[in-house]
Order: sequence, then structure tokens, then C-alpha cells
Amino acid sequence: MILDRRRFLLSAAAGAALPLAAPSVVRAQEAKEFRLGIITPVGHPWNVAAEKVGAMLKEETKGRLSLTVFPSGQLGNEAAMLQQMQTGALDMGWIMTAELGSRVPAIAAINAPWVVDSTAKAGKLVGTPVAMSLLDVLPKETGTVGLAWGITTMRVVFSAKPISGIKDLNGMKLRINTTPAYRDFYQLLGAAPTPIPTPAVFDAMSNGQVDGLEADLDFSWNQRFDKVSKTMLKMDAIFMPVIALVSGRVWQTLSTGDKALISRLTRIALDAQVQETVVNEPVLLEKFKAVIPVKVAEVADREKIVAEYDKIWLPKAPILADLRKEGAKL
Repeated sequence: MILDRRRFLLSAAAGAALPLAAPSVVRAQEAKEFRLGIITPVGHPWNVAAEKVGAMLKEETKGRLSLTVFPSGQLGNEAAMLQQMQTGALDMGWIMTAELGSRVPAIAAINAPWVVDSTAKAGKLVGTPVAMSLLDVLPKETGTVGLAWGITTMRVVFSAKPISGIKDLNGMKLRINTTPAYRDFYQLLGAAPTPIPTPAVFDAMSNGQVDGLEADLDFSWNQRFDKVSKTMLKMDAIFMPVIALVSGRVWQTLSTGDKALISRLTRIALDAQVQETVVNEPVLLEKFKAVIPVKVAEVADREKIVAEYDKIWLPKAPILADLRKEGAKL
């Protein structure tokens, strides 16, 4: 009698446990539409890659998972989107290291001058263990999970007046990205960094509010900065990566399988974007050369500039030393 009672209780307990496991199985199969915010405009390589992730995700899950991309800062600037991801209000955001680096100095290290000196090397750098290890700090520091890197071409400078080299940047009022990493670099070159919102940059060059600006080739061609410039200076010094982020709060709700799928597809899309950017750089350069004089920056005192820069940044981001070592091997 006692044995039968024990069997009954065990059977009842096992039966009671079944409904507790069932919802997680159901949730894993529920349809989910992710929202992804990005600051760059439609047609930019990062946007194309994000759309590719959405298409592959929908195909591989037969429509169970989908992704809608909101371009051109429709969901706010990068700071606002990052805050939304921290609260779980936004699922994903592809955020530039400029924004992340202003919060996390270790991330800013990849924006240091002459870590690499070509777009091809930049593409290789973001795949190295050192660069991938930078993503490990994101959950604690930003409440997000980093999945993969994307890149731009090395950044160039557009000048409203004819210039011949890097020495001519001295005294120029130069519109730059607001990241401290860029500010410190251009100040060492003698320029006066001037932050201006991206939508206002073209007009700022037209009306003389600034003497020049720096940007990547894809964005510059999209915005046709050549039309308000006399010279394009090919710097081969800095580049601006992007990191594909997922809200940490959202990430915790996903099944192990869905996490693996999203991670894999994001890496596929951004690996392709990196390679396409490397291949397309010469094409863009030829387009610019057809409409504006293009000069190559010759830097005789490069080692001195790097030493002065690293005095500022190595104490804040020791990993910069490892990135430089990695870049030197590429």
C-alpha cells in the first residue's frame, strides 16, 4: 500500500512537471519579427548586409523568424538605439565603434591611427582573435551582445580648397566623427575638429562653415561630397568598423538554436560585406578620380604621431598595443 502510494506521488509529480517544460518548447517555435536599427542610409553596404541577414533568416526558418531594417536613424541616433537595446525595446542595432568607443575605451582602440594602413588589412584585422575579443566586453559594458564586425574603407579627407598633403590639414576646420579617438588624431595633425550632424555636412561644406570633412568612400560617394570639394586626400590611417549588436535582454529569451542561427547568418553577411568593401574600394577611387583631384597623404613623421597618440590612449585602452602588433603582421 505504501509502495503504491509512492508510485502514485512520483507519477503525479512527473505529470505536473510536463506543463512547465512545454512553454519553453512552444516559445522556441513562436514567430518573431526582429527590429534592427542602423544609422546609415539605404544602399550603404552595411544596410545591404543587414537586409541579407533578414532574407536568410526568413528563408532558413520558413518565415518563423524575420527581420525589419530601419535605416537612416529612423529609430533615433546611435546613442538612442543603444539605450533602446539596453531596455529591450529594440532587438538589434548595428552600431559604429565611434559610439561604442566613446563609452568603452577598449573598443575605441580599433579606431586608432595606423593600426592598419589599408582597407584590405582592416578586413583581415577584424577577423583576428584580438579584434574578436573586444566583443567580449560588450555584455557587461553596454548590455548588448556583439555578433560580428563590418568595415568601411579607410577614411579620406575632403577639402574645400586645393591641398597637397597631410601637412595642409594644419589649421583646417575639419568636420570629423565625434569619437574621441578621431578627435585626438586630428588635433595631433593640427586640425580643428568640428562635430556637425551628418545630415548637415554637405551644406556646412558648401557655405564655408567647415574647411573640410573626413568620411569613408561609400558614404562620401552616396552623399557626393566631391561636389563641394577641391581635393580628396587619401589618408590610409583610420577606418570605422561597425558591430552587429543584439539586445542582451532579447538575447536571453532566444533558444540556443536561434542564437546560433542568428550569429551564423550575421557573420556570413558581414564577412561578405567586408570582402565586397575590399574589392569595391578601387572602383570607388576611380569614380572619385574622374571628378576630383585625389592626393595620397605622405607622412614622414608617422612614428612620432603614433607615439604621441599612444601616450594618450594606451593608458585608457591597453589592448591597443595588441591591435598594433596584430596589424603589423597583416
